[in-house]
Amino acid sequence: MTTPDQDFTLKTIKNRDVHFVRFWFTDVLGRLKSFAVIPSELESAFEEGMGFDGNSVDGFGSPEESDMLACPDASTFQILPWRPKDNAVGRMFCDVRTPDGVPFEGDPREVLRRVCERAAEAGYVLNVGPELEFFYFAGKDDPTPLDNGGYFDLTSLDHASDLRRDTILTLEKMGIPVEYSHHESAPSQHEIDLRYSDAMNMADNVMTYKLVVKEVAMKHGVHASFMPKPLEGVSGSGMHVHQSLFDMDGNNAFYDANDPTGSCLSPLAKSYLAGLLKYAPEFTLLSNQTVNSYKRLGTEEDAPCYIAWSRRNRATLVRVPVCKPEREVSCRIELRSPDPAANPYLLFAAMLAAGMKGIEDGLELPPAVELADLEGASQAELAAKGIRKMPATLGEAVELFEHSELMREVLGEHIHSFLVGEKRREWESYRRSVSRWELDRYLEEL
Repeated sequence: MTTPDQDFTLKTIKNRDVHFVRFWFTDVLGRLKSFAVIPSELESAFEEGMGFDGNSVDGFGSPEESDMLACPDASTFQILPWRPKDNAVGRMFCDVRTPDGVPFEGDPREVLRRVCERAAEAGYVLNVGPELEFFYFAGKDDPTPLDNGGYFDLTSLDHASDLRRDTILTLEKMGIPVEYSHHESAPSQHEIDLRYSDAMNMADNVMTYKLVVKEVAMKHGVHASFMPKPLEGVSGSGMHVHQSLFDMDGNNAFYDANDPTGSCLSPLAKSYLAGLLKYAPEFTLLSNQTVNSYKRLGTEEDAPCYIAWSRRNRATLVRVPVCKPEREVSCRIELRSPDPAANPYLLFAAMLAAGMKGIEDGLELPPAVELADLEGASQAELAAKGIRKMPATLGEAVELFEHSELMREVLGEHIHSFLVGEKRREWESYRRSVSRWELDRYLEEL
């Protein structure tokens, strides 16, 4: 028997002349995977799933245990606006299961669902609103910016306004609301911010967003990149994640108008924030998963360097926005370390688990760290204040992640061990490489 969502999907497919439905899921590293199914197979797919070879997907199966099932989530069905209206193409996100119907331990979507269910048992829903930055370039092999615009520019320098407009219209056609968009600080760098939603829906939306940005760019003959630091000497791209817990009645559990610190944070929010600060070094591998991520993290004015929180200091890991302190729904905290290369399912799961751990353990929030606390301070003075620095390299992040009991518990042994091995190999490969910078600096004089 089909569910209401499945019935609606089947009727829409018939009425909208949909001839193919793409099944989407991500590998452990957050890369989108897809295969097409014809409509006549959908009822069977809803009931039994569609088989595929998991051994060919990074972080999934071994040759001995490669058979897997993609089980479509009908609530995620959308028509792909960039494909023709005749013989249209739809898509659904899928949960990955084993042949006996058990959720697959290597499915990132299942990891997030598990953590969200634990939070729901405690009475909370995680709402997130990410700010994803990206660059437009002349081509995939030509990282030439399209403009020399700066932050919030709306002049002839901002040649990508049409691209942003088409991207937003496409997202809205897919049921993904956008709050605002603008030119970012670096040449040809842009940001489109999605309206906050629950963590699972937002993780699906982030994956859709990244594909839509690339598809629209390709249609205009340019290349869009979510690489964290593609250009030297200018800002890299982040994915700041605004987040808050709501109770089951729709009230913001982070809000307390009587907070004596003036931040409007409830005791629960402070313990959640303390959990993020305590465990952020252990999940930095998830928020910043590439070698290139650390060319941005801790090296730029607007990228966090210190494991601390503040209201106005953007060098800290977490910021508490104060633009609308009187509005309950606006009360949130902003995790500033992630970049858009992250797998959103695993990142959101790690954030939520760290925050909930802080609540469960009743962690005390340390004092805010503003710019005046950092200026001129030595490393010894910072350490005396309990202010630590973020991991400086992928290698350091791998070591902290490997020994994290919380990350092992949240992700499961399968994903945890895969990421340790995969990212350690990436780091070692990078260490063995010889860069153009080294050749230019040393080849002639040494």
